[in-house]
Amino acid sequence: MNTQTAGAIGLIGAAFALVLVAIFGVMIASMWKVFRKAGQPGWAAIMPIYNLVVLLRITGKPGWWLVLFCLPGANLVALILVSVALARSFGKSTGFGLGLLALGVVFYPILAFGDAYYRGPEPSAGGMVSAVGIEPTTY
Repeated sequence: MNTQTAGAIGLIGAAFALVLVAIFGVMIASMWKVFRKAGQPGWAAIMPIYNLVVLLRITGKPGWWLVLFCLPGANLVALILVSVALARSFGKSTGFGLGLLALGVVFYPILAFGDAYYRGPEPSAGGMVSAVGIEPTTY
């Protein structure tokens, strides 16, 4: 390999590293803002594991779900459910939640810096909301 080829490879590697740093920066800033919108500390976005605890709190999922993120297969299901619940907590659709999962670098900034506001976790279907989404009347 000659010096021109080595230099070109080094330049490509440096450009790739800069793009990754920019993506990480956008994701950290976006998650920080999402956490702040939900009334949680923004710095939690940069704390490994604790950011999952805060995300579960924002979405209304129980803390024991943290264990699901450690189990192969179950972690994917939990991630899908948490992404959808996060979107719903901000009044967005299930499709937006899947976008958070698949294209987070696009959808997290939309959620963070757009006009969405935190509405709180959706009530569970276990009695709080009926099948058609209307709260039942209690007598």
